[in-house]
Amino acid sequence: MIDEWKLAAASPAVLVTVAIAEGSVPRGPGTRMMVAPDRFAGTVGGGHLELRAIEIGRAMLIDGRQRHFERFPLGPSLGQCCGGVVHLAFEQCSAADAALLDARRGQDSWRLVAFDGAADAALFDGDGRQLAGAALFDGDGKQLAAAGGGPGFDRGRESHMMASADGRRWLVAKVAAPRNHLLLFGAGHVGAALVRALAELPCTVTWIDERAALFPAEVPANVTIEATDAPQDLVAHAPDGASYLVMTHSHALDQAISEAILARANVGWFGLIGSHTKRVQFERRLLARGFDAARIAAMACPIGLPGIGGKEPAVIAVAVAAQLLMLWQSAAHTELAPPTIRLVGSAT
Repeated sequence: MIDEWKLAAASPAVLVTVAIAEGSVPRGPGTRMMVAPDRFAGTVGGGHLELRAIEIGRAMLIDGRQRHFERFPLGPSLGQCCGGVVHLAFEQCSAADAALLDARRGQDSWRLVAFDGAADAALFDGDGRQLAGAALFDGDGKQLAAAGGGPGFDRGRESHMMASADGRRWLVAKVAAPRNHLLLFGAGHVGAALVRALAELPCTVTWIDERAALFPAEVPANVTIEATDAPQDLVAHAPDGASYLVMTHSHALDQAISEAILARANVGWFGLIGSHTKRVQFERRLLARGFDAARIAAMACPIGLPGIGGKEPAVIAVAVAAQLLMLWQSAAHTELAPPTIRLVGSAT
């Protein structure tokens, strides 16, 4: 898998973003891909639309254009059966901005990019504080006169287009941090297969094992390795609501980690690799140690989506990845809408 921000940090690249989606379209606003001279990362939906996006992006790398905005009727102009309309925003991606976004994977960011007039762009954190780019805002988040005024930069919305008072179009693009986190205990064959299966899903993974030599030299961008002699100690430092999957080389270590998970509050999904026989053994041991019966009953063991059989590591990984994805998609992530950043010249 080629990672978009790492690609742009290392090579000249054009960032392509779905700015507006009308009707039936492959992907929604905010979807992005990175186009370099010899490769690309991400997708805006595939098919003829993506082919044209790659062609335009590579042409911009040759002719030096900084910005391009184009409307694509999928049926009439591209022959795609979706039939909707996609507006794509193309921009030369700064290596410095790409490196900063790469470093901010665990935090929400916002990008504000002008598609008329000067090639103004700025990067903000999730609270609306400017991190990089053109000096477009003052300390109160109000737009400076040089940027032309306009409607609010609304962090309560997803990615969208806005217009300033002087008629300039701006892409307001959210770069959201993954909301789902998995602590994966065990770097054996199944653990390695699961890391590969989760590589492009909207999650982050902390991959934990005592045996540092088992970890590969390179891991997906959403994975952090923790080689430690006390894996169970990491449970206390996990984010609230995280998911846990225990599949180490030792039943004794599995039990120590399981006890640490059951001993803390704000635990999301908890899975333990093993058979029904292993589950019965662990239930007895955990009950004898005084752990709550209801929490033990909620433990997933065996793991994996029902109906997917097989003991091959890749099969188990697919079954567990599907189980986690169903869990994460069904979970309600209710957050208070952040305030609008007011811009000078706004009518409301």
